This record gives sequence, C-alpha cells and structure tokens, in this order.
Amino acid sequence: MGGGAALFDMDADGDLDLYLVQSGSVLDGSKKNPPNRLYRNRGDGTFEDATAGSGTDVGGYGMGVASGDYDNDGDPDLFVTNAGPNVLLRNDGQGRFTDATAGAGVAGKGWSTSAAFVDYDTDGDLDLFVLRYINWAVASELQCFSMMGSPDYCSPRNYDAPLSSVLYRNNSNGTFTDVSQAAGLHAAFGNGLGIVVSDVNRDARPDVFVANDATPNQLWINQGQGRFEDRALVMGTAVDEDGTAKSGMGVDAKDVDGDGDEDLLVVNLDGESDSFFRNDGAFFSDETAAAGLRAVSRPFTRFGTAWVDFDNDGWLDLYQANGRVGQQAERYGDDPYAEPSLLFRGSSTGRFEEVRPRGGTAPLLTASSRAAAFGDIDNDGGVDIVVVNRDHVPYVLRNVAPARGHWLAFRVLEPNGRDSLGAEVTLSVGDRTITRTVRTAYSYLASNDPRVHVGLGAETKAVNVRVRWPNGTVEGFGDFPADQIGTLRRK
Repeated sequence: MGGGAALFDMDADGDLDLYLVQSGSVLDGSKKNPPNRLYRNRGDGTFEDATAGSGTDVGGYGMGVASGDYDNDGDPDLFVTNAGPNVLLRNDGQGRFTDATAGAGVAGKGWSTSAAFVDYDTDGDLDLFVLRYINWAVASELQCFSMMGSPDYCSPRNYDAPLSSVLYRNNSNGTFTDVSQAAGLHAAFGNGLGIVVSDVNRDARPDVFVANDATPNQLWINQGQGRFEDRALVMGTAVDEDGTAKSGMGVDAKDVDGDGDEDLLVVNLDGESDSFFRNDGAFFSDETAAAGLRAVSRPFTRFGTAWVDFDNDGWLDLYQANGRVGQQAERYGDDPYAEPSLLFRGSSTGRFEEVRPRGGTAPLLTASSRAAAFGDIDNDGGVDIVVVNRDHVPYVLRNVAPARGHWLAFRVLEPNGRDSLGAEVTLSVGDRTITRTVRTAYSYLASNDPRVHVGLGAETKAVNVRVRWPNGTVEGFGDFPADQIGTLRRK
C-alpha cells in the first residue's frame, strides 16, 4: 500500500526537494527494512541523493509523510507514518534533521497512513491529524485467495477492525498532547487512507475530510472550542449516490466550479468509480457522472490524485496514479499489478475528458503506483509530478504540456516565515474569480508543494490578489503580472 512522498523546500533555496518513504518486510523481523531517502534539488529540477548525514534515513515499515513547520522556525519539518511507531523529524534549515519523536510525544500506536499538519484551534502553531488504517498484527494476519484459488489481496472488510484517527495539539514548546477523545474523534471509526483539510462551510475554522477504505468517509466539521463532529452522512460525503461506502484512497479539495467553496474528490478501487462531491454550501451532491468521471475510472485502482491546472488554461485538470492490489485477468506487462495512470483535461463545461496516451506520457508507463506528489520542481510555471511505485523506481514526470498558458504561483507566509496552511488566495483573472487554498496534505500518503499555483490562460496579470488568513482576516496585495513566483506575507 505504500510508500509516500514529500515535495518540500528543506533549505529555503526556492526549489523543491524530495523525500521518499520506503517499507520492506513486515513479517520477517530478521531483515532490516531499507531506510527512507532524501534528495536535494540541484536547482534545475534534477536531484541528488542527500540522505547520508541528513538524519532522515529512518527505518520501519513506512507509509506516508506530512510536512509542516511545527516549531515556527521557518523550516518545514517532516512527520513520517508507519505500520508501527511514527517519526517526527525536526529540520534545522540546512538539510539536516533531528528525530524529535520521543520529546514531542507523537510516536503513536498501530498502523498510521496519511497525516496533515493543521492549525485547528487557530492559535498560531500547527497541530497534527493522523489517520490509522486497521487494528492489525502479524499474529492476526489472514490468508485470502483469488477466484482462481491463488493467494491474493485481503480487503479490510475481511479484518473488520477499523480505527479512530488521532489528533495531537501543539503545546507551542516542541511537545504535543493527544486530544483525540476530547475533540470527539472517538465517535467514528474507519479505515483511514486519504486526508485533506478544507474549510468546507466557510466559517474560518479548518475542517478535515477523511477518505476511508470500505467504511463510510468522515467529514470532521470543526465546532470550535477544540471539538469536531463527523457530519459526512448528513452533508452527503460519507457514501456515494447509490449509498455505497467505497474503497477511498486518494483525495483532493479544490474550488472546481468557481463558486467560492471547495469541492471534494475521492478515488477508489477497481470496480468502483471516483466520487466527485460538489459543494453546494450546506451539503454536497455526487456529481461524478456529470463530470465525466464515472465510467472511465471504474476499471482502475487509483491511489495518488490531484486537481491541477497542468496546461495553465485557467481550468483544473486531474491526474490519477494507478496500480492494482488484487489480481485480474487483463495484464499490462510482466507485473500483474501494474496499470497505466490517468490524466483528464478540465474545461469551462465542468466535465473532464481523458487525455491519451493514458497518464499523459509517451511511451505509456505502467506500474503499481501509489503516492503522487505534486509541485513545480523546476520553477518554470508548470506543475510536475513525482509518483512512487511499488517495487520499482519512482517516476519524475516533468510537465511538458504544449502551449501552456500564463501562470502565477504564490508562497503564502506567516510573519515568522511558516507556510500559512489553510490560508485562501483569491484573485481575479479576466471575468473570473479564482480561489485556491494553501495546503500540503492531499493525494495519497503525500505532502505537496505549499505554493499556490494558478493558470491564467491568455491573461497577462491577476487583479486584486487577496488572502484570507486562517483566523478569517483578509489582506489585499494588489495586482500581479503573470509568469512569476510571488510571496504574500502576513503583516
């Protein structure tokens, strides 16, 4: 099911570095699993291995990674999730990291998957929301079989052992407190895989959407006073339009229809379509078929995903990194679990059309893909993708879309230099108003470029750029000419 990936600027040199999470064997304790790897961006979109001496070569059975500046020193730190104790890596800003897990109190228990840094109480420091999958141990492992009688993938339904998520409150002194029960998270259990933070009801309090595998999704609405309430069922995001709890994996949130609130996407197992939940204000509606995503997505098992304007025409496109977990008759090469990924072009109609060749690459790439991390690795205004593949080298997919439009990207910062996760950037492009949220946690087991990217199409500037900060205050920054990376810092 792993592993994860993070695109983040570890050394404040303006380009994205790369962290890759590995796993190995969870059954044979005599073997040491391979350590995670850190790669420094040379400044031109190519990477060099910087693991040695960095302190990031932690072991364990790795799953995902989240990035965020939890100590407010201006440098993004890393939180690595495992099937076993998790690891918090504190960044010194020079490419060296210290294991701060024990002192911070965030090792946790069980099988953790995706995680997100979020200032849920808007007190100025980043808290930590961690998903867990199933209550599992080697001694309780099951044996499952395919229809042909060979050993095969076990669904989480076979285990029937979902877990609750964990919320750690930042104590502003380098330590965290587990406040999960007080926050209300023990009210709902699930097989958590995908996480995205979004203020879905526009009340200036960050909410958390959790994509669950074979159990209903959760939409944790922030009630204030440190409390959350799962309102996924009444708001229409727990199950699909047929009332089915799908095998939720990758997830994203963007304002796809330009109405000022964020819509949700969940990608699922083969035989299940995507779930595109359109935000209608007080509730969501399942618009998967209307968006053109129902039939084309069903044959594939989709993991990492994101809505990104890859061709900078002003409309969000969609990428899905695919790879099976169960055996099927149709094969793409020697790996029975390999599949091509999917790329869709968005438009003003609200529908998505598949791009061929599949995945947008020639020749066609097939692999058992898992995490996908999104960011502009060469700072040329086109968003690139790093895809993690099971038992195979990762893909670094450089954006070479022809005739890309104009663009803008913004680094949105707090006064101390921390990325202002949860801040919203709104700007006018021609006769349209575009809103984008600063976030790193979306897709699957991934942490992504914190910079806000907006395609401008033929327009050569953005007008009336403003930021709604996480506490609800709004600050204006004026107009910006196209084709640059700007900085928006809170006064």
